[in-house]
Amino acid sequence: MASAQGHLIAGAHAKAKQNDTDSLTMWPTTQTDIWQAGIVHAPIACVLGSGSLADFAITWLPAQPDFCFLADPFGLWRDGQLHVFVEAYDYRDKHGVIRRYSYDRDFKLTGEGVALRAAHHLSYPYLIEDAGQVFMLPEAHHSGKLTLYKARTFPDVWEKVCDVMDVPAIDATVVRHGGKWWMFYALPGPNQREMRELHAASAPALTGPWQPHPKNPIHVSLESARPGGTPFAEGGALYIPTQDCSATYGGAVNVLRVDELSDSAFRCTPVRKFSPASIMTSFTDGLHTLSACGEVTLIDVKHIERSPRRILINWQRRWRRLAGRA
Repeated sequence: MASAQGHLIAGAHAKAKQNDTDSLTMWPTTQTDIWQAGIVHAPIACVLGSGSLADFAITWLPAQPDFCFLADPFGLWRDGQLHVFVEAYDYRDKHGVIRRYSYDRDFKLTGEGVALRAAHHLSYPYLIEDAGQVFMLPEAHHSGKLTLYKARTFPDVWEKVCDVMDVPAIDATVVRHGGKWWMFYALPGPNQREMRELHAASAPALTGPWQPHPKNPIHVSLESARPGGTPFAEGGALYIPTQDCSATYGGAVNVLRVDELSDSAFRCTPVRKFSPASIMTSFTDGLHTLSACGEVTLIDVKHIERSPRRILINWQRRWRRLAGRA
């Protein structure tokens, strides 16, 4: 059983984009996904070999105010510091920003702050290192585009580089493989399209041009299609963490082994499933990120809370919106 080091979340609330409605004609839901992000004290190869996250110590990111959450963790080590980037979300305004939490090698929190905010909701702050520079590819599918940012002053000052795709890509995940860049992503649509279809594109450079794979969607499955963390190489094979959304959004992580990846073909095999069971007793309803970060692995876990207070939060937000329009 993993030891829970650091801070345990206390009533923080979560990942609303799959779980909320703003219709004034409908009775608001009282169901709220509560996510918490953590640092697993083991490299992803060890985690894959073990098959259970419960075998390792975990440091949890700081607790958030009620009806707020931290999710989608990605990280980098710089000068002996671990910098973890997450989606920070508050149900009171339903507008996600990217926050940064920094830790020393003893996993003591040394700093935090907002790394990136925009007019639209941001999440899934995917990090890329290339040619000595650090880039971020956050999800912003409500903007209708996928935008690449570069760290002007790491870790807190970021500037836009370009819009790499004029499509509302969800959870875009990038890796260098076979002499080119590959991107794996989901797309919004009816019948849970964003949870059951995996799409791919390739490019000679991060800035593009990105060419969609001719076989898109390259993989269709509610159990293992939506990206859920950093691809990684192990034993000569490429692996892609994906979300299992068959029972609930982000219920678990299924790791795909890529058996074939080319400009004309894609084949994969699910090889390992990670569930939230036995990680944290109060967060057993989901796990939807598995991110490699050197000597550690980053995760997030979910608890589904049913509280009538959610109704008040929803109506207060809607009242402020209506008042602002008057």
